[in-house]
Amino acid sequence: MPYFDAASSAPLHPVARQALLAALDEGWSDPARLYREGRRARLLLDAAREAAAEAVGCRPDELTFTSSGTRAVHSGISGALAGRRRVGRHLVVSAVEHSSVLHSAAAHEARGGTFAEVPVDRAGTVSAAAYGEALREDTALACLQSANHEVGTEQPVAEVAEACRAAGVPLLVDAAQSLGWGPVPGGWSLLTASAHKWGGPSGVGLLAVRKGVRFAPQGAADERESGRAAGFENIPAVVAAAASLRAVRAEAAVESVRLRALVDRIRATVGSVVPDVEVVGDPVRRLPHLLTFSCLYVDGETLLHELDREGFSVSSGSSCTSSTLTPSHVLKAMGVLSEGNVRVSLPAGTTEEDVDRFLRVLPGVVAGVRERLGAPVSPAPSPATAASLVVDALGRRCPIPVIELAKVIGEVPVGGTVTVLSDDEAARLDIPAWCEMREQEYVGEEPADRGSAYVVRRLS
Repeated sequence: MPYFDAASSAPLHPVARQALLAALDEGWSDPARLYREGRRARLLLDAAREAAAEAVGCRPDELTFTSSGTRAVHSGISGALAGRRRVGRHLVVSAVEHSSVLHSAAAHEARGGTFAEVPVDRAGTVSAAAYGEALREDTALACLQSANHEVGTEQPVAEVAEACRAAGVPLLVDAAQSLGWGPVPGGWSLLTASAHKWGGPSGVGLLAVRKGVRFAPQGAADERESGRAAGFENIPAVVAAAASLRAVRAEAAVESVRLRALVDRIRATVGSVVPDVEVVGDPVRRLPHLLTFSCLYVDGETLLHELDREGFSVSSGSSCTSSTLTPSHVLKAMGVLSEGNVRVSLPAGTTEEDVDRFLRVLPGVVAGVRERLGAPVSPAPSPATAASLVVDALGRRCPIPVIELAKVIGEVPVGGTVTVLSDDEAARLDIPAWCEMREQEYVGEEPADRGSAYVVRRLS
């Protein structure tokens, strides 16, 4: 069964499995003890730290092992903000950061701090100039991911790091998605990562803090990991994480070229075999194994279930698959279509046959979902019956508001308007995206008794 969700969690690398099993026999003792078993455990922990530090590009004594990538982010942000509290309490993040960063920002604000989100363009890229403008005299920390976890877009880390250096602000880079593919450009002050993203075991995160960065660990003091990560080290998992990071790095040069070619095939083909599809993210500056596309008139949850029945494991940023019923904050910040969203992230070893079969299966799956939802087969216009129409889609979830809009747009004359009433948060993103794809004019959003009124003018 093709597993196409490596961005969520990559399959355990064979080297990680071997290292984990070996370390279970050798690394179970307390590395802080001086007897034989403790010394043996300490040697394993130190060797793993040196290997991971080499891959990160830092000194071993700058690197801490944490219980997860999320814990690394939370500890890194809180520690850096506390260490620079005399400078100020302002935090700068991009609008497409991982939720762990945004949750830390919200918690910081709840404690009386402030934060600013730097917007991105339609490809999901932050502008280094805009990032520099967001830095203030009281900015204590800036955060930027090396590559986006939903659409794969790589960020201009080196340029942003230079802007931060000029402003005297440390930069924390979330390298969870990219570290397995290569080192992060220099200039960062703090770096976080997560082992299960590159094929290591879950429950291991990395936090690197450069020497000279003011850092005050938060929470109760602990003698483990230089006081930056409380609790007994999971030495077997740490050893497996470091061993697998070294292994995937050794394979990355060849595997990235191979997977990029497979992703390029999907990017080039999906729009021709499935109508009304938007492929999002930067087509060039991106991770080699990941792409995202969105399908008009499709319920994302149903689409994922149907692909799963066909043997393909993919994920989605569509609000239709979310427990919050709101669109992905990444797609929202980019201003792209969110309904029927599919993220494909290929693990190492994915075959051409798997990709070819996915492209054969996808058109029929999408067509079947659209048919069940009553989506229009084509935008063929009907004779105009009124200068304006109102579509009541209140209480109906995505993609129904857009489907109802598509059904009636041909019933108004060119220059006429259709007003869609909707209380679905996704409509705020998907109706403008539909207008751009269909070359119609999105007039704007107006308040309504319930929800909002979205006005569209027919141009053709």
